[in-house]
Amino acid sequence: MKNLFAALALILLVTGSSSALEVAGVQLDQTVTAHGQQLKLNGYGLRKKFFIKVYIGSLYASKRLATAAEALRDPGEKLIRMNFLHSKVEKEKIIEAFNDGFANNSPDLIGAPEVKKFLSLFTADFNRGDVVDLLLGADGTVSATHNGTSLGTVPSTKLARAVLAIYLGDKPADDSLKKGMLGN
Repeated sequence: MKNLFAALALILLVTGSSSALEVAGVQLDQTVTAHGQQLKLNGYGLRKKFFIKVYIGSLYASKRLATAAEALRDPGEKLIRMNFLHSKVEKEKIIEAFNDGFANNSPDLIGAPEVKKFLSLFTADFNRGDVVDLLLGADGTVSATHNGTSLGTVPSTKLARAVLAIYLGDKPADDSLKKGMLGN
């Protein structure tokens, strides 16, 4: 019994979630832990395509990031979390959306080896209820998980900045999502 309580305490410590916030029927954690560091919910928004709600996009960071310029300059750990709402988003659409984001915000990286490796991580469709995390490490690595399962890691400071720019750059995937992720 003592071991059971210790295991439960360890699970709660590792997940590091404080109270959750409900958005579109999905519980968003106020904090998450990445590489042993607590990241706080900076902001969130809905990614829509026409009138379809695709996912809730959340930005977590070690400190409050109020502007896109500040977020793109900040060297600290950041986590972009996508909680999928749409019934199914095919992997081809996911890769196309990332490619469009790179083309719009980091055109110098189109066709770069690190972008190719990043895109190759996405081999499955995303379905309603799926959670995809993109961890942008302070060391310049980009790690992706799908429902808690690692998809892989790509070491590239340029890629980490380019992934963040897809959401917060001058030509973001969704202006409303950008504002929401910045807490507006």
